[in-house]
Amino acid sequence: MNYSLAALKLLRVQLKDASETLSQNALTLGGILFQRAWVQGILVSNDGDGRLLLDDGTGVIELCLSGDFCLRHWDLGMYVMVVGGYLVRPVETPISRELGGIIRFIQVSCLGASASSPSRVLRAKAAGEEAVLREMHEVNI
Repeated sequence: MNYSLAALKLLRVQLKDASETLSQNALTLGGILFQRAWVQGILVSNDGDGRLLLDDGTGVIELCLSGDFCLRHWDLGMYVMVVGGYLVRPVETPISRELGGIIRFIQVSCLGASASSPSRVLRAKAAGEEAVLREMHEVNI
């Protein structure tokens, strides 16, 4: 994850216009290169397994939680702000077919994970993210 790239504040309706770059593990929207997205809205679904649906007023976005975020209590109707890695999934999932119109996904990772962090936990999370990126080149964390 390149933290020098901006985390763009986006609406669901804008996410469909983002395009993947061939040379980097990033996306571009309006000429701005990014890896992380900032979205906010109302939680409309929680499958209890770390997958939430967020409605920002322009559409529904699937949030995939990991780590400590899965342990938190997520109530339907909560207004939440999320900053996380942006992941484009080309395949339909059952939940996207059920609700229709979901075309992009966000993988929420550990904010602050860095190989140079003084925290051993954050260094370990960064190492885990790098291992996933080595094996799965198409993902954004």
